[in-house]
Amino acid sequence: MTCARIPTEYGDFQLCYYTNTLDNKEHLAFCMGDLAQSENVLVRIHSECFTGDVMGSQRCDCGEQLHRSMALVASEGQGVIVYLRQEGRGIGLLEKLKAYNLQDQGYDTVDANLMLGHGADEREYSIAARILDDLLVKSVRLMTNNPLKISALEAEGIRVTARVSLEGAVNPENAQYLLTKARRMDHMLRPMPFPPALSPNTISEPHEPQSAN
Repeated sequence: MTCARIPTEYGDFQLCYYTNTLDNKEHLAFCMGDLAQSENVLVRIHSECFTGDVMGSQRCDCGEQLHRSMALVASEGQGVIVYLRQEGRGIGLLEKLKAYNLQDQGYDTVDANLMLGHGADEREYSIAARILDDLLVKSVRLMTNNPLKISALEAEGIRVTARVSLEGAVNPENAQYLLTKARRMDHMLRPMPFPPALSPNTISEPHEPQSAN
C-alpha cells in the first residue's frame, strides 16, 4: 500500500493505493484521521462512476453521494471512503453507456442491464472488507442506502454498527433511476418528491425485459 496526502475543499485526506490478485484492479481508500483499532468509523463503500463522479452527470446520484461522504468524514475528522473500480454496478463503462442508450428508449436501469446479458448488480465487496481490515478498522457506520452492502460486509466479517442515510437530490434526469433502485433493488430511499418537469404519470412501472431488437 502506498499513500499520499490529498488536500481537498473538505480538508486533507490520505489517498491509499491498493493492488490485488483477485480482480487485478487498482482500488483506493480515501482516509482521514487515526483509524487503527477505531470503533464506529464512518465509512463509504463507493463504486467508481466516471460519468457521475468526474463528469457531473445528473443521470445518477453517485457524484453527489461521493462529495457528501467526503464532507461527512471531514466534519468528524475521521473516516474512510473505499473507492472500488467497478463501474456501472460492475459491468464497466462501455456496457454502462449501452445501458444508458436503452434507458433513453424507456427501459429502466435493471432491465437495461438484463437486456445486455448482465445481472442487475454485479458488484462484490470482499476487497472493500480486506481494505478495511488492512486499515485496522474495528467496526463501521456505513454510509449507504443499499442493504446489500451491509449484508455483504457483515458476511466478510466487518461489523456494521449503524447505517447512515446518504440520499441525494431528485431531478428530472435521475427520478426514474432512483425510483427503480427503491422499487426493484430494495434501496432504502424515502418517498421522493417529483421534480416539476416529471409527474408520477411519466414514471413507467417495472416491466419484464424485452428483446433489444
